[in-house]
Amino acid sequence: MPRMQVLHLIINALIFGLCYTLANHAAEMAQVQRSLALPFEQAIPFLPWMIIPYASSGPLLAWAFFKIRDREALRVYSRRLMLATVAATLVFAWFPARFPAIRPTPDNAFLQLAYGLLDASDRPYNQFPSLHIAYCALLWLALRPAIGQRGWRAVLACWLLLLAASTLLTWQHSVADVAGGLVLAALASYAVRPGATARQTISFYYALMSGMALVAAALFSPSWLWLYLSASLLLVACAYMRRNAAFLRKEQGRHPAWIWLLFWPYLASYGLTWQLVRWRHRGKPPFGEAADGLLVGRRLSAGEARLLPPDCCIIDLSAELSETVALRGIRYRHFPLLDLHAPERSQVRAILTAIHSERTLGRTVYLHCAMGYSRSHFIARIYLRSHTP
Repeated sequence: MPRMQVLHLIINALIFGLCYTLANHAAEMAQVQRSLALPFEQAIPFLPWMIIPYASSGPLLAWAFFKIRDREALRVYSRRLMLATVAATLVFAWFPARFPAIRPTPDNAFLQLAYGLLDASDRPYNQFPSLHIAYCALLWLALRPAIGQRGWRAVLACWLLLLAASTLLTWQHSVADVAGGLVLAALASYAVRPGATARQTISFYYALMSGMALVAAALFSPSWLWLYLSASLLLVACAYMRRNAAFLRKEQGRHPAWIWLLFWPYLASYGLTWQLVRWRHRGKPPFGEAADGLLVGRRLSAGEARLLPPDCCIIDLSAELSETVALRGIRYRHFPLLDLHAPERSQVRAILTAIHSERTLGRTVYLHCAMGYSRSHFIARIYLRSHTP
């Protein structure tokens, strides 16, 4: 559990540091002047000491990763933070705004130092929606069940309210930013709920990467390239959400040209991973024997394909990699399965029937997925349990 807590903390810190900093820097370079502050907000006082609760946001967010003991609660908290960060940065990048007023200089030397550190790391941009407010709400939702004593929950609630008020009283945000932060927290809580399946989790991360690419499209040139990457990743996320294992339209071991145009980043990343897996396991057999007449492994190269027995039947579970040319013969059968996701029963039954029918005819079956780690071994285990006396 500690390793998972540290991992989630590091991932969130990297996403925040990358997205938030880049959007802030871009707005500063562009000298953005747009403001969402309303005239009546000029009456909001500046309270220098409120920098203390304002600055506590980061330590509280980090502490929560280690306070939450339940694995599922930790995943939900982490993903909600990721989603809030990327969604807010999308607005920062495409609709930048700044706080219009110039903050007075505090008399206290310690407070001067605190505000100096704030100005050095966080320029007066990245306004709407307020991530401080969104994080406050998400912190409360995550920590309230984790804190058993009512008194400590009351202390946490009061401090988070003080932290939320500090966004206005340090002249860091406007009222519209606060409202936007609350809406953002509500949307993140609605989108990320406990009990997500592996399919939903994978879809979430592809959608998150799509959002990050959309942020890059607003900040870097050529923007069309980042927009293409964002759209491609979003299509993959939708395919996983819909459980569409055939979304890559692989036929006779090959992908159509238009699929390569749509999904080149996804397909290329699998191709590169396959090469790395081959290099990692160099010197080892590319497949193993699960049972007499049933071989299991990964996608083979042309040279490795020659190691298979003559007239071997190929059952390909990989949707992401084209089949080796030498194996696209009459004994080739394709049953696409989504990676890192349990297949449906109808898919499993069809594959088991194909394996059994080929073995009944006395043919050797080579069952493989892309990397040979999960899908092929999963199906082989089910087959052996159901067909071994």
